[in-house]
Amino acid sequence: MAEFPGHFPSFSCRNCRNPVAFSRDLISKEFWGKSGRAFLFRQAINIVVGEKEEKQLISGLFTIANISCSKCGEVMGWKYLQAYETREKYKEGMFIIERSKIAKEY
Repeated sequence: MAEFPGHFPSFSCRNCRNPVAFSRDLISKEFWGKSGRAFLFRQAINIVVGEKEEKQLISGLFTIANISCSKCGEVMGWKYLQAYETREKYKEGMFIIERSKIAKEY
């Protein structure tokens, strides 16, 4: 698990409590994942990025890669690698983390 002097992770893996994202990187809570509500983050930490794949999502066609917790291996969501529609390009390089997979830390 990475150490972040002076910074406190705000979201952690619900399974093992490994920190996965900071609240300052939260862009939106208005997204949907495979299991329901999901959050869009600018960055994620302590995750493993899987193989890339093309996927048709609600908002269009994307190249994505699943992301997993680096400690327990739980699949947390995905990373947007490429958007094929101009209006969706802002998502490139960002992360979807499913709400059901994380716990908020204070």
